[in-house]
Amino acid sequence: MALVFFTGMVAAFTAEQWPLSQRNSGRFRGSSTDLFRRNTNLTKVNKQATKRNRYSVLASFYNFSINTGLPALTNPCNTAVVKKIFKRPLAVQWRIVDKEAVDEIIFRTMNIRNRLMLELMARGGMRVGEVLNLTPVDIQERSLAIQNPKSGRTGEIVFYVPRKLLLRLNDYVRINKIGLNDRIFHISYVAAWSMVKKAGNMVAVELRPHDLRRHAATYASRSGTPLEIVSKVILRHADLSTTQRYLGKVNDSEAIRWIETLYG
Repeated sequence: MALVFFTGMVAAFTAEQWPLSQRNSGRFRGSSTDLFRRNTNLTKVNKQATKRNRYSVLASFYNFSINTGLPALTNPCNTAVVKKIFKRPLAVQWRIVDKEAVDEIIFRTMNIRNRLMLELMARGGMRVGEVLNLTPVDIQERSLAIQNPKSGRTGEIVFYVPRKLLLRLNDYVRINKIGLNDRIFHISYVAAWSMVKKAGNMVAVELRPHDLRRHAATYASRSGTPLEIVSKVILRHADLSTTQRYLGKVNDSEAIRWIETLYG
């Protein structure tokens, strides 16, 4: 995507409406107004985060050009107005579903298949796509081996899945006579989303599959699990900063409770 954007920006800045004399690399000067107009046109359908990324790529390109061969060139990205327009968006703090609500959703789900799927997401921090791709051969004694994970790494393992959940998963496979290489939950991605949404409606909660994954991380963190374990084992993130966005904010009453537990 960055290459496509880059190509578009270069094409825009060398279009016919620019005089040939200005297109000479030693004399070309693009104003901040020109930059704003062209960058806006190329990213008008994108979110602010994408606009910021494209702006950063262009600013880096100008800095590289200045540092390697065009010292007289001015970087139009450095003006205050352009920086403000393409500023970094505020980090999104997702809503975290509390443990009582998640437990009630799971216990009120009577369909065994659906309940197993909900528990794998809420107890193991699994993505809905990972749950749908599970096969009996992936089930190990105390873990689940994820094949073709989102990260692209092979043999990725989900630890700390409760043993009782693994036993019930094995029973489900045995009772339904599912082949070793067949998918355990043979439903579509859309059907899984719909199932999770309906489960949330039972307790008047707007629920999405990823909300259960965030709950797993937040509950583990609030229970004293080290951030490194939450990040690398439960969520399998490459960067701790991504994990921190998953965790819900601590309110005053909860902060007081933790302080009392530590020092009271």
